[in-house]
Amino acid sequence: MQSNEMGYMAKAGYAPAVTLREMMEEYGSDVWNYAFFLTRSREQVNDISQEVFLKAYRNIEKFRGDSSLKTWLLTITRNTAFSYGKSNFWRRFITLDTKQHLPNEVRSAEQEALGNAYANRIWEIIMALPKKNREVLALDIQHGLSIAEMAKLLGVAEGTVKSRLARARDKVRIAIKEEEQE
Repeated sequence: MQSNEMGYMAKAGYAPAVTLREMMEEYGSDVWNYAFFLTRSREQVNDISQEVFLKAYRNIEKFRGDSSLKTWLLTITRNTAFSYGKSNFWRRFITLDTKQHLPNEVRSAEQEALGNAYANRIWEIIMALPKKNREVLALDIQHGLSIAEMAKLLGVAEGTVKSRLARARDKVRIAIKEEEQE
């Protein structure tokens, strides 16, 4: 659990004193990134993120503490994004700028460009996966959720999460291997 989470849970369980600002500052980027993975639409993501935090704030007294606050917010994000009817947005490709190197590492412009191109290609492959596989990878890679947290958020058994995650990783590994052989 994150450092502030115990305070949130205590506040949520006994007095809904968690401020909207506290939730947004602590989990805003997680909610936004997850919504983006689900919709691939910056316009929709902004609306979804706002709605998620308003729903969470209005219903903070319903947070039972069965899961982490982050998992609860990501569940609200998932449900909200699905209600937007976003199926056509999965067909578009948007590159994701990720930096996978150490903060103290100094890289040349060429190394940086090659690293970004490789990371973008991996995200292209991930985004082309079936939704169920793509979603568990996003929750694992972007949000660092445990198998149990993913299972709770997705409403499936832990074994299902493990198999989806294994299949997704295999598909990415095979796609990368095929590209390297070309």
